Amino acid sequence: MKQKSELGKGLKALLTSINTDPVARAEAPESTVVNSVSLIPIDQLYANRQQPRHVFDEELIAELAESIKTYGIIQPLTVRQTAPGQYQVISGERRLRAAKLAGLEMLPAYVRTADDNAVLEMALVENIQREDLNPLEIAISYQRLCDECGYTQEQLAERVGKKRSTVANYIRLLKLPVEVQNALKAKSLTMGHARVIAGVDDLMVQMQLFRDIQQREMSVRDAERSAQAYSRKQARRPLNPKNPNVSDKQIELLEQRMSQFFGYKASILRKDNGEGQIVIRFKNDNQLNDIFDRIDEA
Repeated sequence: MKQKSELGKGLKALLTSINTDPVARAEAPESTVVNSVSLIPIDQLYANRQQPRHVFDEELIAELAESIKTYGIIQPLTVRQTAPGQYQVISGERRLRAAKLAGLEMLPAYVRTADDNAVLEMALVENIQREDLNPLEIAISYQRLCDECGYTQEQLAERVGKKRSTVANYIRLLKLPVEVQNALKAKSLTMGHARVIAGVDDLMVQMQLFRDIQQREMSVRDAERSAQAYSRKQARRPLNPKNPNVSDKQIELLEQRMSQFFGYKASILRKDNGEGQIVIRFKNDNQLNDIFDRIDEA
């Protein structure tokens, strides 16, 4: 399938020109090279530990394995040689898994040279183009490209051929409550609905809106109207710092958000007079330093 020119633009700096015609078949003799596509023993290939995709649909892998048995590997993998007889998969782990299931001994691959940052960037960008990713997987890939490859959202948008607002909307999903994120992963909540929820600042309103969407089976347009109504209601609510009426549910949700942010169990301990403390549990100095780092990055 022909890619958009914007997507190919960034990879040109990392990949040498390739010729994929004809495609090598896995039955060819060892060490054969056909038009820049090398045939590599499957036991010399290993997955990239920085691969942003960790969950693979076993049923789809099995279907791909059956296709490979019939037609071979249509699209070669992209790998880099890390040692004699060892190749790390930059893109194509799904094909590697299916090929192992199909019993192939050799796989066609483009062998490229790239440093670790380039490997991560290539894997993330290749991953983003997949059609079967859920929105959170895309959001995580976008965030990693910003954090680990140094992109701003505007630069990233240009890099992947998307609008900056699209990239921003995906990244905002990572700030949603865990319950909402789980619904998004389970496909019981659409990206459109999640975007509406993410546009609300108040955590309690987010959760109420989420419950309304689920229980009343709202359309995205209805959810937008409901979010606007909640926002108007919040704006009209008088501030009363002497009686904030912080409910146990609010405390629970805030603990959940803090635990999600820090990566460690967080608790809020309150007294009847309103005083209290926030406790973040850690086991050693390394975990404490990790907490400091997360605060510095916030």
